[in-house]
Amino acid sequence: MSRIAIAGSTGLVGDALARDLESQGHRLVRLVRDENHRPRSASGKPSDEFASWNPSGNRIAPGALDGCDAVVNLAGEPISQRWTDSVKTRIVESRVRSTRLLAGECARLRIPVLVNASAIGIYGDRKDDILEECSPSGGGFLADTCVAWEHASRPAREAGTRTVSCRFGVILARKGGALPRMLPAFRVGLGGPIGTGNQWMSWIHLSDAVRVVEHALFEDSLSGAVVATSPRPVRQSEFATVLAHRLHRPALFRLPAWTVRLIFGRMADELLLGSQRCHPRRLEETGFRWAFPDLDQALRDLVG
Repeated sequence: MSRIAIAGSTGLVGDALARDLESQGHRLVRLVRDENHRPRSASGKPSDEFASWNPSGNRIAPGALDGCDAVVNLAGEPISQRWTDSVKTRIVESRVRSTRLLAGECARLRIPVLVNASAIGIYGDRKDDILEECSPSGGGFLADTCVAWEHASRPAREAGTRTVSCRFGVILARKGGALPRMLPAFRVGLGGPIGTGNQWMSWIHLSDAVRVVEHALFEDSLSGAVVATSPRPVRQSEFATVLAHRLHRPALFRLPAWTVRLIFGRMADELLLGSQRCHPRRLEETGFRWAFPDLDQALRDLVG
């Protein structure tokens, strides 16, 4: 079994990943900012291995990554909040600094594998274009952030560490992420499309997101950018219809674009009204199999 360090192990994907890897018998080192906080293991007992780090101060506990076979970096300031100038700075710096620090440690210690989070926001608003790993980056704050984020892993790549950047789409989960925020309106019949509803939504079930990271960890042929989404993206109007159907409610109340911008500010155009129609070619080529490739199947599992 492998010794794997995880940054961001208390987040949506990180927590689920840590529990799954632990259940498989892998030894984990969880990087935490608070030395007094010991993450819980799958058995409910405090994890035996943890190490303090401070990405903003470019500091990590001496020996924290010694003997590790791989590092997973899922750390970063949440993007689902109003994008004030200070928030945007934290979003960028939390990703770039954490990646640069861990990539440098991977290079120094010759750690074989680094799996780093990224996002399909790198493509910008691309309407109906089919987007794959080789597609060029787009424009906008998220695209610029993701480009800098992925570039920060360069020291590890140049030192020979197999480096994978998982470009996640919208992650659907029972707790955390976008779905629980949508459910109250949909449960009372007030849900519906956002904006025109024509924008493409590339999504992935949390279970598959965890399995993508594990695939990246142990599939030796995989490196570089990897689109981490379901192979079946949907238009936002279809997502609203399927979710409403699963809850036995109508989806009649469209949320106009101007209202979305009023509520969410600058985040709205890129995160909610932008369109990314992604095709996970590299996952298909390396034999990945989705547990939830279809939206209705995924929502049936998540909301009943």
